[in-house]
Amino acid sequence: MRINKYIASSGLCSRRKAEEYIEKGQVTVNDEVASLSTTVEDNDVVKLKGKVIEAKKDFVVLLFNKPKGITCTTEHKVKDNIIDFINYKERIFPIGRLDKDSEGLILLTNNGDLVNECLRVENGHEKEYVVKVDKDINDDFLLKMSKGVKIFNPVTNKYVVTNPCKVIRKNRNTFNIILKQGLNRQIRRMCKELGYRVIYLKRIRFMHLHLDVEEGQYRLLNKEEIAKLIRKEK
Repeated sequence: MRINKYIASSGLCSRRKAEEYIEKGQVTVNDEVASLSTTVEDNDVVKLKGKVIEAKKDFVVLLFNKPKGITCTTEHKVKDNIIDFINYKERIFPIGRLDKDSEGLILLTNNGDLVNECLRVENGHEKEYVVKVDKDINDDFLLKMSKGVKIFNPVTNKYVVTNPCKVIRKNRNTFNIILKQGLNRQIRRMCKELGYRVIYLKRIRFMHLHLDVEEGQYRLLNKEEIAKLIRKEK
C-alpha cells in the first residue's frame, strides 16, 4: 500500500494531509524517512512524528442529518462544530461539507482515504438538494440553472461557469437540483447571480444514499452500503 494511503486509512488525516507530512520528512517506515513513493508491507512499522500509526482494517461510515446552524469542521474550537455535536466514540471526518445555513445528508467516516476519493470532482458523484427561493421561479431560471451559471470561485480567484445539471421544479418557488460538482456555496451563489435568494436548502441524496434519519440523528451504513460506496470509488 502506498504510504499516503496507509496513513489516511488509519483515520488520522486525509491522503492530501498525509502527503504534506511526508514531504516535510515527518514520516518514517522502519525508522527510515519515507517519500511519496514509499510502500508499506504488513510487518512494516510506520511512524508520524515518532508515533506509531496503524491502518484500520475496518472502518465506519455515518449518514448524518445535519441541522441548520452546525458547521462542518473538525476544528473543536469552532462553536457548534459537527464533530462535537455528533460526539462519536472515535475520530471521524466529514465527507465534503454543507454550509452552516444548510441542512440534510452528510457522510462522516474514520477513513481519511475514503474522504479524499469521494471529494474528487472527476468521480462525478451525484448530490441532490431541495431548494426554496424568495420568489417565484420561471422557465428561464430553470434553464439557466441547468445549463450553468457564471459565478466567482474564491478558491481560484477566478470566475467559472458551473457544470450542466438537472433541475426539477417542485412548486412555484421550490426546486430539486442534482449536482456532480461541489463548489463552495455553489447553489446559493448560482441563485444569487440570477436574482434569487435561497431561504431553504437541504441535501436529500448522496450517490445511492438517501436521507432516512431524523434531523440531528445519524445511522451507520451497513456492510452492503459501504461495499457499494467503495466499488463506486474504484
